[in-house]
Amino acid sequence: MHEVQDQSLQYSHPHTRTPEESKAVRKKILLVTLLLSVITVVEILIGIYFSKTHVGPGTWTLIKWFYIILTLVKAGYIVLVFMHLGDEQKNLRTTVLLPMVLVIYLIFIALFEGEELLQYVQEFMK
Repeated sequence: MHEVQDQSLQYSHPHTRTPEESKAVRKKILLVTLLLSVITVVEILIGIYFSKTHVGPGTWTLIKWFYIILTLVKAGYIVLVFMHLGDEQKNLRTTVLLPMVLVIYLIFIALFEGEELLQYVQEFMK
């Protein structure tokens, strides 16, 4: 007959970090904070420097795409670090990130087709 062991003793002692582990965790937190802060500051500076009245429509479209890319980089990094997806196996990361890539593709299609539709409607109204 199979004996059932009491597993409650396994989890009674919390894991204490070594000084090296603590230093690595602090370094990772600092790196994440620094990277996300730099991306945010770049977005803010671009928003302050440029406005619709100072740039042409082609440049404004480029700025919008730059914002979208920076936002997606921040979102991906947040998912990988804060949601601990970066520590998971490759199959799980793919399962979570692939739908996000497909949604990004759908957003690209919607933006592109929306711009084409707007131009068509403007031509039709003339």
